[in-house]
Amino acid sequence: MSRNFFLHIHAPRVQLAGLRPTFTFGLGVCAAFLFLILLITGALLMLYYTPSVERAYASVKDIIFVIPGGRYIRNMHRWAGHGLVLVAFLHLARVFYTASYTKGRAFNWVIGASLLVIVLLLSFSGYLLPWDQLAYWAVTIGANIAASVRELTDLLGLTQIFDVGGFTKRILIGDETVGQDALTRFYMLHVVFLPVVMIVLIGVHFWRIRKDGGLNLPVRTNKLVNNTGAAPKIIDAWPTALWGELATLTLTLALLMLVSYFFDAPIKELANPFAPENPAKSPWYFLGIQELVSYSAFAGGVLIPLGFIAFIISIPFYDTDTKWSGLWFSGPMGRKVGIVSSIYAASATLFFLFISTKFGRLRSLLPQAPQFLFMLVNPGTLMAGSFILWANLVRRRTPSKRFAAIALFTCIMVGFIILTIVGLAFRGPNWQFYWSPATWPTL
Repeated sequence: MSRNFFLHIHAPRVQLAGLRPTFTFGLGVCAAFLFLILLITGALLMLYYTPSVERAYASVKDIIFVIPGGRYIRNMHRWAGHGLVLVAFLHLARVFYTASYTKGRAFNWVIGASLLVIVLLLSFSGYLLPWDQLAYWAVTIGANIAASVRELTDLLGLTQIFDVGGFTKRILIGDETVGQDALTRFYMLHVVFLPVVMIVLIGVHFWRIRKDGGLNLPVRTNKLVNNTGAAPKIIDAWPTALWGELATLTLTLALLMLVSYFFDAPIKELANPFAPENPAKSPWYFLGIQELVSYSAFAGGVLIPLGFIAFIISIPFYDTDTKWSGLWFSGPMGRKVGIVSSIYAASATLFFLFISTKFGRLRSLLPQAPQFLFMLVNPGTLMAGSFILWANLVRRRTPSKRFAAIALFTCIMVGFIILTIVGLAFRGPNWQFYWSPATWPTL
């Protein structure tokens, strides 16, 4: 037992109730396996990839069309990256909706939130490496979002003193435009710095799960497992838990291999700084932010995302009630709050989208109004404000801060999903709204 690696990252004994598939859906294990697949496929791709503006695109073409199995390995790497982003979001939602951040688990919740940010950065940094039109203009959008704080410093007259937005953009891409400096930085971030940080944080995350006593099961499960009042059933982690995790790995790998076989990772023409994509879209997981940025660069690119991160980190310090710990949606009341909040968030998001699409930007309606007004009053900030007001209303009507947290988290998730769908499917040239690409004007 002392030489068993599995038992060094696992508690030697686990509660049988914690192995129920419907409690965790294996999301954490699936995310870890996807990251492992990314490490393996990424190492193979590194053997043939050249991180230079002159050779990057050609080396990717060689991987696809010349190297035996190269296309398939690249497909697996691409779809595993997208899958990791999706699974990481779902894992965060699972942990939140089961209140698994309580009972001394606040530190591990913060580690998990940090891992989500690293996953997004890891995926985004790899986006530039093919050096095609899709990659070039997506990263250009990201760099401009990083510089959006300039909107605030311009209003305050501070840009000439210290251009915070420009400084952030130069740190990210090394210049005013995406070029060799940007490619080199993104390559080093993608293959060295971010993977190392990710491995360290995953190790701490697993270690804290074990130190915190394993999965955070419902209070009633810890007391009673059946009507007889028997104590929770404890079993050896080896080999029962191992078989469950191997099954998760097998299903994850099988699905990834199937998707990689039928769907090729996209690659467009060689990057051309003088022929911008229209519409130029960021990766799908940033399309919600891009939609907000279209209303106000600073509010959508800095203020709202930072507010979301602050809210996520603060959850275990705001909601300290352990009564609902480990219970999905904290019981019937929480489920009701979640359903009503979803309806409210969908209605509010669609309403503000309709107003902005039907009547145009506030700037066109009030051309003489100061820029500061547009930065603070726009569909993005109004949407966020309506979500906060709804959460405060729920807090007043329910007996626990937990339900207010459920209301706000649900509103944010539903709003983000709708904005992502709109950016993905309904935004065309010049970021105008179109019901179908078939109705796009001929450029």
